[in-house]
Amino acid sequence: MRLDGSLTVPLPVSEAFRLFTARGERDWVDGWEPVFPTPVDDDAEAGTVFLTDHGGQPVTWVVVDRDGDRRIRYARVAAGRDAGTVEVRLAPAGDHTEVAVTYVLTALTHGSGDWLTHFAADYPHMMQAWESAIAKSLPPR
Repeated sequence: MRLDGSLTVPLPVSEAFRLFTARGERDWVDGWEPVFPTPVDDDAEAGTVFLTDHGGQPVTWVVVDRDGDRRIRYARVAAGRDAGTVEVRLAPAGDHTEVAVTYVLTALTHGSGDWLTHFAADYPHMMQAWESAIAKSLPPR
């Protein structure tokens, strides 16, 4: 299943990119606490592995590749539920950044197909929620 969404971040690309890294998401995602099995200096470097347990679902993430501060792609496996990739593309839009987010996910079990269907139905709302949470996390400009 492929899901495409977008949001606007009221920052230039050079500042917005960090918000979509493992450590940067801590600033705006409640309960987001990535764990790095091996210490890393750059959490956006290709090959970096981190683990999350957001909402009670363990997920293993791997940074697949990155293009400066314009694009980052992750592989992710939610144990026993789904696997796939998440790509975040950032483009300047004046003093803001337009962010395109693409999830490509596959259910790992028959039962997780229902989860994917629900996730897909909620995806537009999730993008709106991300935009709102990011905006609220930023200091006034």
